[in-house]
Amino acid sequence: MLSDIRSALRPAFALLLLLSLLTGILYPLAITGVAQLAMPYQANGSLVRDGDRVVGSTLIGQAFTGANYFHGRPSTAGEGYDASASSGSNFGPTSAALETAIGERVAAARAEGVTGPVPADLATASGSGLDPHISPATALAQVRRVAAARRLPEARLRALVERNVEHPALGLFGEPRINVLALNRQVARLAPQTGR
Repeated sequence: MLSDIRSALRPAFALLLLLSLLTGILYPLAITGVAQLAMPYQANGSLVRDGDRVVGSTLIGQAFTGANYFHGRPSTAGEGYDASASSGSNFGPTSAALETAIGERVAAARAEGVTGPVPADLATASGSGLDPHISPATALAQVRRVAAARRLPEARLRALVERNVEHPALGLFGEPRINVLALNRQVARLAPQTGR
């Protein structure tokens, strides 16, 4: 009887080892190799560098809080934009805490000079808490503040915002958006207007 059990278990263990090798080692290595060959920038995290120094990723938002930078979408991931704690707030639409948070974000936007309707992505957090993009409306709502802080003409910043709009893939998939890190890197290179 013991020999019957052993003879039944032997093929089961062999199959387990074979499938573990195929699906746990060989397949991931093959996919990693194809990704490294076909799209190495994306496969390595879409990292943004200044020389040898990594300053961020085009895929993960960062907390820009200074008046002289465009601010990203609010984050509820950990202490904010924490990739190890990626999540939304999980508040339902009738949540008092959500209503309070949105009210505080709208008040903060008003205090920073946003007039007219406050864009939704300036008042609400994303589902992941890591969203690196904002809508063009959110960027344009911040132009006055950034222009004043950097002593730049608003028209110059508006033009920069419009040049940074990423359009939907194939004109169909997604919404127009702006990568906040890419925009702020370009803003940082602008020289303030002197004179007058």
